Amino acid sequence: MVSQITRHNILAVIPAYNEQGAIGQVVTDVLDAVPHADILVIDDGSTDMTAEVARDAGATVVQHPINLGIGGTVQTGLKFARRMGYDYIIRLDGDGQHNAADIPKLLDVVISGEADVAIGSRFLDKKQLEMHIPFVRRIGIRFFATEVGLITRRPATDTTSGFMAMNYRAVQVLANYLPQDYPEVEGRVILHKAGLATAEVQVRMRERVAGVSSIDSWQSIYYSLKVSVAVLMTALKDVPVWVEDMRYASARRAKVNGRSLRSGDIITNDLLDTKAQTA
Repeated sequence: MVSQITRHNILAVIPAYNEQGAIGQVVTDVLDAVPHADILVIDDGSTDMTAEVARDAGATVVQHPINLGIGGTVQTGLKFARRMGYDYIIRLDGDGQHNAADIPKLLDVVISGEADVAIGSRFLDKKQLEMHIPFVRRIGIRFFATEVGLITRRPATDTTSGFMAMNYRAVQVLANYLPQDYPEVEGRVILHKAGLATAEVQVRMRERVAGVSSIDSWQSIYYSLKVSVAVLMTALKDVPVWVEDMRYASARRAKVNGRSLRSGDIITNDLLDTKAQTA
């Protein structure tokens, strides 16, 4: 598996907001799991030292001048990956809950062609249900899994997971259509409508290393209602079946313009196709 992975250019996209207590270890763990991967941390308008800590750990950092939310932050990473022609993308959160040691398992699924997107699931193993997840959120997760499963006709257990690996086809689709707010659930439907395949892979997730979740119990109720409606609306949208973007194909052939990212690189807006400012 490792030799197969090292033949490809891979970008780890890590959205982060006020994660100075966790982001350094997250970057280190990713480098340990996939040493040859480039790491891009998108600092979504943090008011702490997230950007500095991530850069010191070995990541290249893009800073949003304002907080755009998780959807906009992930889109920044996807648009950069599309422009630079990466073969495969890893997406994981900056709070330390995703176990970087599981990255090779996710990559193996997409590199082998089994699926376009491999999504880390906490719930394929029933023992993971013992994790401390508030009751309201557990109900929401189960409801979303049922809703997505009915729409896509594919089993789904952990539709709010932001831990995944994807190929260039999925990058093209999600860079254009990923919603701004809490995109994980809608993203499953978008990928299905674009004719791309997803697969869930059992992973172990940890408790948050530092900071606090942005969603409390009352927000979970609002979130559940909002996302439920959004998923139904997405199911009615006209998302075209994936077709190769020739600009992206050209960039991929250039193999990231013959170089890799390094900590401290300056990333300009023309590479991102976004208004994000760089560190």
